[in-house]
Amino acid sequence: MSAPPAVEVDRARRTFGDVVALDEVSLTVHPGEAVGVLGPNGAGKSTLLSLLAGLRRPSSGTVRLAGGDPREPHVRARLGVTPQATGLPQTLKVAEVVDFVAGHHRDPVPREELLERFDLGDLRGRQCGGLSGGQQRRLAVALAFAGRPDVVLLDEPTTGLDVPARHALWGAVRGFVAEGGTLLLTSHYLEEVEALAQRVLVVDRGRVLAEGTVAEVRGRTALRRVRFSAPADAVPQQLTAGAEVVAGGEREGRWELLVPDADAFVRALVTAGVGFSGLEVAAASLEEAFLALTGEGAARGEAAA
Repeated sequence: MSAPPAVEVDRARRTFGDVVALDEVSLTVHPGEAVGVLGPNGAGKSTLLSLLAGLRRPSSGTVRLAGGDPREPHVRARLGVTPQATGLPQTLKVAEVVDFVAGHHRDPVPREELLERFDLGDLRGRQCGGLSGGQQRRLAVALAFAGRPDVVLLDEPTTGLDVPARHALWGAVRGFVAEGGTLLLTSHYLEEVEALAQRVLVVDRGRVLAEGTVAEVRGRTALRRVRFSAPADAVPQQLTAGAEVVAGGEREGRWELLVPDADAFVRALVTAGVGFSGLEVAAASLEEAFLALTGEGAARGEAAA
């Protein structure tokens, strides 16, 4: 028989009084998949992970982890979690914390292997209270992998990390997925989701707005990025009225715009007799698609105005 989905959410709804945090959310993730959950603050991302971790129960609908109820101890033993906020014992040394967590698992990753995988080897003798915020975050993420989990939930895993540390952590997480592990992560770093996730779930106000590969989610919006060279005063203002100008002609005559219809824009550019060169048309980035889907792009524009 084929293995059950690693994660199965069926029409899950979660309310807190009159507040609907999740509204009929469904999601299936198979072993070996990495899925990024995107959404603005308050969209329901952390609530979804808390249901999968067995910390909360859905008000209605079902949540299954590796075919079982995530609130059952034997099911949760197959899970690794790093929440947004973690509290490490300040007086314990890094190695002692790893040993303490490992002691709760039947077949933990050897301490030195785990420390080296997450570039923490030089910190083994340091007290947690003496670590920087970024170092504490790396340790918190590493602990999620200590018990050789089948599924790992990471909620904003690299908040507070500098770029080299973030890339090092990505390498360790990619290795877990490559070996057949299942990953769900939330992140405000859209680059992080593109780097780690095969699929993306976009949620807002507790509802799923889009689901698919990064390319498919980008394709859910008509936005296209158009770049070309032209003098600042050569592009009529009416051509840019329906576009978002990322970079205008005042910067060395190089234009960069986000437009809803690239073909129509280029035709208008030609019809207006604009002398342009170096034309490039590309799909919007994941961040631009995300902002368009959630309406945050328009909200930012109104705030700026």
